[in-house]
Amino acid sequence: MTLDHPIFARWPAEHPDRLQLFSAPTPNGVKVGIMLEECGLPYEPHRIDIGANESHDPAFLALNPNGKIPAIYDPDGPNGSPLALSESGAILLYLADKCGQFIAADPNARYATIQWVMWQMGGVGPMFGQLGFFHKFAGRDFEDKRPRDRYAAESARLLGVLDERLATRAWVMGDDYSIADISLLGWVRNLIGFYEAAEIVRFERFGNVRRWLDAGLARPGVQRGLVVTAA
Repeated sequence: MTLDHPIFARWPAEHPDRLQLFSAPTPNGVKVGIMLEECGLPYEPHRIDIGANESHDPAFLALNPNGKIPAIYDPDGPNGSPLALSESGAILLYLADKCGQFIAADPNARYATIQWVMWQMGGVGPMFGQLGFFHKFAGRDFEDKRPRDRYAAESARLLGVLDERLATRAWVMGDDYSIADISLLGWVRNLIGFYEAAEIVRFERFGNVRRWLDAGLARPGVQRGLVVTAA
């Protein structure tokens, strides 16, 4: 079996019958690695070095014109036809449907789960990422601290929303671990770890989030998924 897509001229598939993952160990990137490890679908990972601008290689752009990781190529997509897909939230939804796990079949619970994934995509990811830039990276040298403080305040507000949600629930959707949790774990982990922003958001206030994070990071599938495309 050969895979007919330009991406494989640059990143050949050793196992072309498997789902192909193109990613990096970023908060968005690890979502798909975690999901694949949790649901047990056979896959082949390819590390995209975003520091070397590989996500803008023409072969990768043929897979995702937006030039962002993660992306997948499933040779056995819907109706047996290949599927190329990007955007981590969309990939999580696709994989949940493909493996029949981590999203409820009941329509009300299903849409509520999607709501929390969209909340992560539209709020948590952008806000935490901006805080990381202004707190740890190039933005920390800006004399004007108002951008940093704005993103710190909004990140703390979002953590408060999540903390309240988890006050009476083990996981975002209740007793069942779902793609809502998978979408969030890498971002919260990064905020207090790699971004070193625990103090500025006063993370110690959010005991429910800490409990949830510890439980999520203790899952074997999460531990494996975090390092799928690590160097």
